[in-house]
Amino acid sequence: MRMFVMAAGLVAMSGQALAADLPLKAAKAPVPAFDPWDIAFGGAVMSDYVFRGITQSNHQPSVAAYFEPRYNVNKDLQLYIGTSAESISFANHAAAEIDIYGGVRPTFGAVALDFGLWGYLYPGGQCQESFPGGVAVCPPGSPLANGPDFTQIKKDLSFYEGYAKINWTINDSFALGANEYYTPSFLNSGAWGDYASVTAKATAPAKWFGSSGVGAYLSAEVGRQWFGTTDAFYRVTAAPVGIAYPSYNTWNIGIAFTYKAFTLDLRYSDTNLSKGDCAALTSAFNADIPGNITAINPNGFGSNWCGATGIVKLSADLTAMTNLK
Repeated sequence: MRMFVMAAGLVAMSGQALAADLPLKAAKAPVPAFDPWDIAFGGAVMSDYVFRGITQSNHQPSVAAYFEPRYNVNKDLQLYIGTSAESISFANHAAAEIDIYGGVRPTFGAVALDFGLWGYLYPGGQCQESFPGGVAVCPPGSPLANGPDFTQIKKDLSFYEGYAKINWTINDSFALGANEYYTPSFLNSGAWGDYASVTAKATAPAKWFGSSGVGAYLSAEVGRQWFGTTDAFYRVTAAPVGIAYPSYNTWNIGIAFTYKAFTLDLRYSDTNLSKGDCAALTSAFNADIPGNITAINPNGFGSNWCGATGIVKLSADLTAMTNLK
């Protein structure tokens, strides 16, 4: 009996020693909690604010800023709302563009989609009519008193667009995209507007810049803007109930350099709009190029607001979850 007890003790001690020699299983690292909320924000300064090939700042410098809260339903579905502001120089003396937008961004592998609604607000505007000898302020929304064949623009140019976008990231170097925007009343003119474009982007290999953190890419866009007919506020003698805004093509190409949250973009932009049609479409307050008579511009003064221009833009884009942790 005594021998049995001693043997049992030796077995127990041996078992404890063997257990001590066994490797312990590593404790599982805690899985970080998924935080679906994020905020994107940033700003830019540019030599010219160009929208679909047409300057919004009279070819003068402009500043911009944006703020965009986001909610990630999962890794492939994002909801967002946002607001942005840009300094402008419009013919109705509005000095700022305020944008309010929102939508949804679903992702399917290498294909990213974006659907939403974008509102453009232009506070501080005044109804204007330019005519030989001066500028008159006209009653909002009413026909002009001095005749139809002069430059005209409404006090309120605010409007909205629905949009759909697709971007296909082919690989780390190349991406293709397409965009579609539609509004029932472009710049509150009464003329419907439809804009469609295709885009391409080629990103330089990271090894080109070593460990500097600098990146670069080439990008380009080719688009077409279609228009309907305005309401009677914009009229000429030959079209007393509204003018058919001229549809046009636009394109831009540029190179951009990136470093952390900053991007320096150097871009060329142009359209095929004539100077006369440009003046009628934009109501440019400095349209003074004679000899540009068109069907919707009987006075013949043209504008360079829709012509070729170079743009230098420095921007910063950050997100709270990435840059502010």
